[in-house]
Formats: sequence, structure tokens, C-alpha cells
Amino acid sequence: MSTTTTVPEKESGRHPVNVGHLVMGIAFLAMVGVWALIQGDVVDDHDIHWLLPVPWVLAGLGGLLAIGLSGSRRWSTKQVGWVGAENGAENGTENGAENGTEKEEA
Repeated sequence: MSTTTTVPEKESGRHPVNVGHLVMGIAFLAMVGVWALIQGDVVDDHDIHWLLPVPWVLAGLGGLLAIGLSGSRRWSTKQVGWVGAENGAENGTENGAENGTEKEEA
């Protein structure tokens, strides 16, 4: 008999954020924005050198924000009770015998 129970977390209606997808999406959108600025002649040729790292900085900030706001403990499963081998079979004992004491069979 297992005394391990899992307590379901309170559902919030939000799904966990895939940080990798978020970071690459932000980087892609920022690269498209930089490309549009260059093609639209909004940015001169000598100003491009400071504009090219902007997508990576924005993507990194977005990833750090997603990790900080979502948190790993928020989406984890909480287990309550004894977490161990059932009947001592995995500990090399027979019939649940542990520490020199044996269970009585009913």
C-alpha cells in the first residue's frame, strides 16, 4: 500500500511558457524590425553597428523575465506523504522487512 499522494495545484487557466520558443520569437521579430528600419532608410549606414545586437539583447531580457515570472515551483507537482519503495522490494528485503523487523502477514 502506498501512502504517497499527489496534491493537484490550483489551476489558473494559464499554460506554462516555453522559454526557448519565446526567446527565438522575440529575436525573430526584432530582426525583422531591424531589417525594416534599414530598408526604410530610417537608420543611416553608420548607425547599424549599434542596432544589430538589439534583437539578442531583447530576446535575452524576454527569456530572463519569463523564467523569473513563471518560476519552477509554480508548475511543479507537490507530493505529500512517505515517498519510498513499496513493500521494501527495491531495498533488497523480502516481504517488506526493513531494519531487522518483519511485517506480519495477515
